Amino acid sequence: RTGSATSLNSAVINTRLQELVRLFKERTEKVKEKLIDPDVTSDDESPTALPAAAPMPPPGGEPEGDKSAEDEHYCEMLCCTFKYRPWLDRLKNYRFPSSIDPLTNLMYVLWLFFVVLAWNWNCWLIPVRWAFPYQTPANIHCWLLMDYLCDLIYLLDILVFQTRLQFVRGGDIITDKKAMKENYLRSQRFKMDVICLLPLDFFYFKVGVNPLLRFPRCLKYMAFFEFNNRLEAILSKAYIYRVIRTTAYLLYSLHVNSCLYYWASAYEGLGSTTWVYDGEGNSYIRCYYWAVKTLITIGGLPDPKTLFEIVFQLLNYFTGVFAFSVMIGQMRDVVGAATAGQTYYRSCMDSTIKYMNFYKIPKTVQNRVKTWYEYTWHSQGMLDESELLVQLPDKMRLDIAIDVNYNIVSKVALFQGCDRQMIFDMLKRLRSVVYLPNDYVCKKGEIGREMYIIQAGQVQVLGGPDGKTVLVTLKAGSVFGEISLLAAGGGNRRTANVVAHGFANLFILDKKDLNEILVHYPESQKLLRKKAKKMLKNNNKPKEEKGAPGDPLIIPPKPDTPKLFQAALAATGKMGGKGPLAQLRWRLKELRAMQA
Repeated sequence: RTGSATSLNSAVINTRLQELVRLFKERTEKVKEKLIDPDVTSDDESPTALPAAAPMPPPGGEPEGDKSAEDEHYCEMLCCTFKYRPWLDRLKNYRFPSSIDPLTNLMYVLWLFFVVLAWNWNCWLIPVRWAFPYQTPANIHCWLLMDYLCDLIYLLDILVFQTRLQFVRGGDIITDKKAMKENYLRSQRFKMDVICLLPLDFFYFKVGVNPLLRFPRCLKYMAFFEFNNRLEAILSKAYIYRVIRTTAYLLYSLHVNSCLYYWASAYEGLGSTTWVYDGEGNSYIRCYYWAVKTLITIGGLPDPKTLFEIVFQLLNYFTGVFAFSVMIGQMRDVVGAATAGQTYYRSCMDSTIKYMNFYKIPKTVQNRVKTWYEYTWHSQGMLDESELLVQLPDKMRLDIAIDVNYNIVSKVALFQGCDRQMIFDMLKRLRSVVYLPNDYVCKKGEIGREMYIIQAGQVQVLGGPDGKTVLVTLKAGSVFGEISLLAAGGGNRRTANVVAHGFANLFILDKKDLNEILVHYPESQKLLRKKAKKMLKNNNKPKEEKGAPGDPLIIPPKPDTPKLFQAALAATGKMGGKGPLAQLRWRLKELRAMQA
């Protein structure tokens, strides 16, 4: 009994210690973030109160709250214990949002998908049930079940979702429940939704279950077009969906035409003439085949015999020519929009090749230009990023630049401690440039006017007597040339060659752009110039210690005399200065005198 109480106490203490460690870790991470980035605005929140310590169980009895502990669920991972809720509790505690953003809420897009499914059920199957003998007393209950399930989806869309959609009024996003409901009730969407749910089903008791009484359900087309807009906004390749949708338009027009043809055949009498459907085989497939040949004007159809057949066929031909031409034009627009970027890239490539051929540029240069075009297009999807960003407002360009470049620029030692707004302005001035393999980014002796940040790829710093020895290889995230931006006297000269090792994508910041920014931030300008002088001084220290390159030594410094040789010379001196060792000693003295 005493051993069980001790084990329970140790378990409670262990759990308590783990919870304290977790809280201390969270607090340490917050303090670390503030130290790294002190400019981040944060409310002075009081530290979270630690949960009260669990009471110790009595030595001779069960711990208090043991019953509640049984209801808690734990997941053991490595040496720690994590608490989690079962999915059923999460479902019970879920609260439906009071307002829904129709532009960004993915849950609303998913709901529109179900609404569009119900709308497609009505649009495709109401004509089939009206024309073909597929609705029978034996399966009528299945048809009615699906019909009223679609009506329930329509009703939920009106009562739950449409009355919670946010809207913009006077530039403000309205999230008030009453205002959102009034906005929906005054809209054209509400009127069409009410017409869609007209209770014409009550006429079933008088005329029977006639599918045409459900035709108003097909008027909920606004949900279909809204779903198209929302889905295209979140798809990375929206043109694929547009092609599928345009193909569905063509299939649906053929579907309706096949239903009308079967109705006309039944009106004239199945098999009564050579023009009508003869009643053999699968009725829908046979009629759909006839509709395809008619609307696409393939030909090979039997001639109509009666006046009704002639009029029906003429209307079919006119409708087919119009519908098919519209579909072809829409498909051309969809494919043209999907390949607009590729067409622009190809036209730029053709114009450049024509220009190089006109001026008889060497083939080696032409091949490098073609390689640059192909790599830039395949890696970025565009030739110039600035053409895309220039269309956006300044605030959105800044947001994109922060997400793409801030992590790299913030690591540059030269800009640490500067005004954050100055760094934000600098991000918008960065230019992306692609270098081909073995391209020189900068050469030794050039005046440095740019700073380079490696976005992707690698560059090699070359040096040595022949200028081809690889001193260091810089990878993605590395920065070089930053001292050149603030060097006095018009810039400092590059001390080594930098060559692209493979394809390299670099960000470039010009000295002119940085000077235009620093005009508005004098404190940051002083700090940057101070850092630049310090970095230049550190770089020049080894040269000053070794001596200036303009004062070469006539006789280079000799290496130290080996200890064994020194001992032999000492012994020679004691012997009276005769022999070859004595002569060597005299010669060394002469060399020392000349060196002095």
